[in-house]
Amino acid sequence: MTTLIREDEIRFPARDGYSLCGRIIAPDAPRAAVLISSGTGYPKGLYRRIALAGAERGYASLIYDYRGIAGSAPDRLRGFKADILDWGRLDFPAALERAAELVPDRPLFTLGHSVGGHLVGFADNANRARAHAFICCGSGYWGKHLAHYRARVLFFWRVYGPACLALKGYLPGGGMWGGTALPREVFLQWKRWCFMPGYFGDDGDIVAEAGFDSVAGPIRAYRFTDDPIATETSVAALHRLYSAASIETRIIAPADLGMDAVGHAGAFKRGAEAFWPMPFEDFDALID
Repeated sequence: MTTLIREDEIRFPARDGYSLCGRIIAPDAPRAAVLISSGTGYPKGLYRRIALAGAERGYASLIYDYRGIAGSAPDRLRGFKADILDWGRLDFPAALERAAELVPDRPLFTLGHSVGGHLVGFADNANRARAHAFICCGSGYWGKHLAHYRARVLFFWRVYGPACLALKGYLPGGGMWGGTALPREVFLQWKRWCFMPGYFGDDGDIVAEAGFDSVAGPIRAYRFTDDPIATETSVAALHRLYSAASIETRIIAPADLGMDAVGHAGAFKRGAEAFWPMPFEDFDALID
């Protein structure tokens, strides 16, 4: 039987009223809701395929763009004030509340890619979600990247990015970066953290003031063996922050999915169809 799936573009306010762009992807009779949160610089459209796979299993999903990104970017990015903490403290919590409205009185889950898994710990309402799926989520410290990737990332941080900021006032999309345009403060904050061995955990009282150690819902993490960023040591470093959560890590090789490569974002692209149902299968076990 074919599942009827609807897709609706929406706008909704962040905690401070900033207008965010989202898309709801839902079957006609959903049994649970999922908030899908992007990696840094990836537009919400990248996650449409996995949201559709979830809809086929009965999950209503909200995908969205953080402030300054893609559909949630202002007309002029130069001078726009936003950083990653705004994403975690203002955008993610509001998106979680909006996702909860999709299927009232039914379970709510989160699925985060890269920084999307970090934001859970910054949100004061994270425990509204019953469980979390972390995909390619780890510390961003450059020294924990795979060795072959380090020279590239150092050039990005030390040369390419600063040159872009000097010329444009923000990090433009495409080029060596390859992602969407990023606000200046997002780039600078991310860069600062990436040179700290403890990542944002070394940045003053940020973690102490957040709620990483109070996130109670179980976390299922997915790590791909060819991901140059979310490596074994990188993933372990992030998991230590979520000290109250039960965490299981599933290690997947590209060949397990019939792919030649997955990397940091390939799990959401065409060809990764074998992966898309996996997080929802884990959520299934937690639905009454």
